[in-house]
Amino acid sequence: MLPWLLCLALLVAAVALWVKTRLLRRAFDELAEGLAERLDEDTNTLLTLPTRDPHARALAAALNRQLRQLRAQRRRYQSGDRELKEAVTNISHDLRTPLTAVRGYLDLLGREDLSPAARRYLALIGDRAEAMTRLTEELFRYSVIQSAEGLTLEPVDLRAAIEEAAAGFYAALTARGIQPVITLPDVPVVRLADRAALARVLGNILSNALKYSAGDLEIVLTEDGEARFTNTAPDLDEVAVGRLFDRFFTVEAAHPSTGLGLSIAKALAEQMAATIGAEYNNTRLTVWVQFSAT
Repeated sequence: MLPWLLCLALLVAAVALWVKTRLLRRAFDELAEGLAERLDEDTNTLLTLPTRDPHARALAAALNRQLRQLRAQRRRYQSGDRELKEAVTNISHDLRTPLTAVRGYLDLLGREDLSPAARRYLALIGDRAEAMTRLTEELFRYSVIQSAEGLTLEPVDLRAAIEEAAAGFYAALTARGIQPVITLPDVPVVRLADRAALARVLGNILSNALKYSAGDLEIVLTEDGEARFTNTAPDLDEVAVGRLFDRFFTVEAAHPSTGLGLSIAKALAEQMAATIGAEYNNTRLTVWVQFSAT
């Protein structure tokens, strides 16, 4: 009789252990799911558990403490980031007026009777003033783009957008001896995009090609929504290409640049759910944009 009782007790203990294990597993699954949701969403709700197990509840309490600290840090970051963007916008806006005045006075001074040396110095000052103006404008545009609440997405034919962008740069490209080779699919490639933002992305990529190309440019659009801009760029290397999308990064051998063009293109592409990158192989630079399917 005693062995049967022991077997029954062991069976009851095994069932109880199995039930508790299942409950704990479900509690931990819910804890993991809840933590993932609260990390993705900006919410003040905390983690809760359907079990009274003290160890599980202690874990939930510890995670809730970390969530509170993470939210506080996120709010500080968002506040500081917003203040920084506003400061950059205000500074770049405030610089416009004096720079406009400086350029105006330089233009007036250029009409005076100057010695060759003075005219050479005046030209150098004018170049620096022009560079500062470009940087100020790009700073302003970059801060506005980063502060934008969102873009207006609508169906856009990428073929037409690339043709229009290439046509806008055709004169500048041919002036440098670059005859772009454009390959487009026979069928429309429609993706959701903001027309103005898309034009800016394509324009900045073409501007980059204009600066770095050694005399060629190939533009290819595939039916799956990938646009590739390839040109020979012997002055670059893999390290420089890896930093092309960094803010203010410029290559010394390139033409004067603010270093914000591709940063702006990247920010706008990401707002349109597109990905952008660059590759470098045998002195050939390729900047590509992959637009997600509608």
